[in-house]
Amino acid sequence: MSDRPPATDTLAAGVIGVGSMGRHHARVYSELPDVELVGVTDVDTAAAESVAAEYGTQAMSREELLAAADIVSIAVPTPYHYETAVACIDNDVDILIEKPFVEKLDQGRDLAERAREAGVTLQVGHIERFNPATSVLSEIVPDLDIVAIDIDRLGPPVDRGGDDSVVMDLMIHDIDILLSLVDGDIDSMSAAARDEGHANVQFEFDDGAIASLTASRLTQQKVRQLSVTAESCRVNVDFISQTVEIHRHSMPEYIESNGDIRFRHESVVERPIVDNGEPLKAELAAFVTSAREGSEPVVTAEDGLRVLAVANEIEALTEPTERMVPQQ
Repeated sequence: MSDRPPATDTLAAGVIGVGSMGRHHARVYSELPDVELVGVTDVDTAAAESVAAEYGTQAMSREELLAAADIVSIAVPTPYHYETAVACIDNDVDILIEKPFVEKLDQGRDLAERAREAGVTLQVGHIERFNPATSVLSEIVPDLDIVAIDIDRLGPPVDRGGDDSVVMDLMIHDIDILLSLVDGDIDSMSAAARDEGHANVQFEFDDGAIASLTASRLTQQKVRQLSVTAESCRVNVDFISQTVEIHRHSMPEYIESNGDIRFRHESVVERPIVDNGEPLKAELAAFVTSAREGSEPVVTAEDGLRVLAVANEIEALTEPTERMVPQQ
């Protein structure tokens, strides 16, 4: 908030929208130290009352919540992000907005300016940035000469509501990770999609790196994996198991065994220690710190805008086009 409480004060937290993601925000706020979950709100009153009862708080109207809260998470459907965020900023309430940031770039720019002028903290909810494996990866990548990055985010269809495409729902996480890892600017992109449930994008960067992102809601195996091919090694990350492996170069050799010549090439694998933890808890703890101290969030409005701009380009590239039917 513009008039920030002392560092020792408890922050009053609220959640706007308690669907599949919002209810987890409520749970985590109820668990964080020096944070009190003062209320939740949702257009579905029964859902709000159920979540409030589960986490020992109150179901309120939005107006009541904004009068009571210092910080809130906005977890309503994307078309309502902008007007909900404006109401929060007008009430000097710090906000974390779930991804995607907003529907339109001009809305995001306006929110960033409003938040700046009001002294309100605005963080965008790109949760994979707070995965412990991502934190380890971000320490490794600056020392690498990146050749290519491949990221797969695949899984079966889910029933969690919302109208976001597979790009805006799933791939947007990996666009954010990719842009945070590569220093260069995007030179070109090509993309293909199937039935709005499966998409693949190829990137070329001006520093020579290439990347491939695949997102799917049509596969029967849940996969959340990233690999970095560098000149000196290959790094594999599993976001689900929160593990990182670094495969270093090793010297191949021919060996003689019982008169036979065999080829041997053993990999040298390093497994950095990853302090496993819940990404959402790390994300909300970071948001609380930024709100309390008035410091820049880990994922800023500008980060959210850059990711959204790339996601919009991908959406345009993957829009279905009418097939030309040859005349008889």
